[in-house]
Amino acid sequence: MTPHSHVSRRDLFRVAAVGAAVAASGAVSSAASPPAAASGPVLTNDRNLHMLRRLTFGPSPTSVAEINSMGAGKWLAAQLSPATIDDHVCDGYAARFPRLGWTIPQARHYLSNGAWDVMYDLGQVTLLRATWSRRQLFEVMVEFWSNHLNVTNPSSDVWDSRHDYDKNVIRKYAFGRFADMLWASANHPAMMRYLNNADSAPPDFNENYGRELLELHTVGVGAGYTEVDMRSSALIMSGYGVHDPYPSDTLTGTFEYIAENHYFTPGPTETLTVMGFSAPNTSQAAGYAMGKAYISYLAHHPATARRIADKLVTRFVSDDPRPALAARLAATYLANDTAIVPVLKQLFASKEFLFSIGQKVRRPMEDLIATMRTLGVTPDPGTGTDGLQALYWQSGDLGQQPMAWALPNGYPDTAQDWQSTNGTLERWNLHMAAAGQWWPITNLPDPNPLLQAPSLLPTTRPATYGAFVDLMAQRLVYQTLTPDGRAAILTFMGVAATDPVGVNDAYWNPDWRFPYLVKLILDSVYHTMR
Repeated sequence: MTPHSHVSRRDLFRVAAVGAAVAASGAVSSAASPPAAASGPVLTNDRNLHMLRRLTFGPSPTSVAEINSMGAGKWLAAQLSPATIDDHVCDGYAARFPRLGWTIPQARHYLSNGAWDVMYDLGQVTLLRATWSRRQLFEVMVEFWSNHLNVTNPSSDVWDSRHDYDKNVIRKYAFGRFADMLWASANHPAMMRYLNNADSAPPDFNENYGRELLELHTVGVGAGYTEVDMRSSALIMSGYGVHDPYPSDTLTGTFEYIAENHYFTPGPTETLTVMGFSAPNTSQAAGYAMGKAYISYLAHHPATARRIADKLVTRFVSDDPRPALAARLAATYLANDTAIVPVLKQLFASKEFLFSIGQKVRRPMEDLIATMRTLGVTPDPGTGTDGLQALYWQSGDLGQQPMAWALPNGYPDTAQDWQSTNGTLERWNLHMAAAGQWWPITNLPDPNPLLQAPSLLPTTRPATYGAFVDLMAQRLVYQTLTPDGRAAILTFMGVAATDPVGVNDAYWNPDWRFPYLVKLILDSVYHTMR
């Protein structure tokens, strides 16, 4: 008899009903509710736990023990220097996807034209690293920059280059200078194809990249640029493209500056200007250097500094603007030549960050990863990938596969953008499947091509149901529940806090009703909040 056979439609409706009933009181959180619904005294003021919620993809038993042992300061210092953190275990997991080590020419050589294989590998490994890497803050920032300089994965035009973009643009500069990352993106075929700059040539210059460079990558729509500025931006960057000769050669698909595609008019030297940037357009050959100067100008623009600061505040502090904090972060960004680490240090030391508990809701993918982390799930045994692939497709069912946002602006990061009754139910279904250790998770001792997870049933049976709920809350969300939250779960279980836990009780059986207790705690605000 499988675990599924113990679950009736009535059971599932009862779980959904109790979740809906207590969501309004804060005991269980609806992902459709704004952060304010969970603010206040519900979440613990524990600084270490707050840092783990925000600076990682979710606390795990290991990370909680680590930060409590090291102290928040030393833990943060290590996270800001990821090379000092031994991550060989996660690297071993990632090695199961060797195609991600291919260069662009190798991908084109070994794959049929347009194949999505390596892009799927990238999506799975991104989810893998977010879940099991010890360099958690680095992975959080990789996700942040992947959204900021979004190149949708998978998407047809980047089938051969998106994995290289991840390695040599996003991951290479995630803790470096934004100016370097922006320049690397402008020199990468994935960005040039994704935003059509590879198709920009006289007489019909494509304006997509020039526009998004201003609107999304740097200064933002509120910076005051004009239609003329946007047109000039596209003309300055014309010529930046992809090597694509006929017939193909060994460098086909790589970045190339194509001088004859750069905008140029014979006669008196024309000056191109954008928002205070000005440069003479002396020749087609000189267009590459002009583009480099322009990219640097935009990366160092005060409006860019403020926009990145605002986005960091949204990611790590609150959906609501914090203009004073953003202004301080922008000044630090400019004073440090666009370096990101000094900005992060200031952000995490700020009073706005320290007092922002309960102000952020996890997005769907973050909920999925946090669930895997707190349950102690590990990848497939041996070198298998079936469970990892299933996890990747689950993220799609939740509406947030890694890097898969179809528009150039990247996934949104405010609670209102994820308001959905269906989305809440999908999360609750995920929690039920994970708690019951159904697909793709198992604790079976035999070799199995699935994700692995330990049994969550305590080794020592608690004396009472109140103690049982308290014990599981500490194990799963690392704090006690409010009296109302605790009472709601006990009511669903049909027991009183003082009732004894019997050895043959349904809730003491991991294949019977114990998963419902785990699931309800995962449905709660304590797990839903970032």
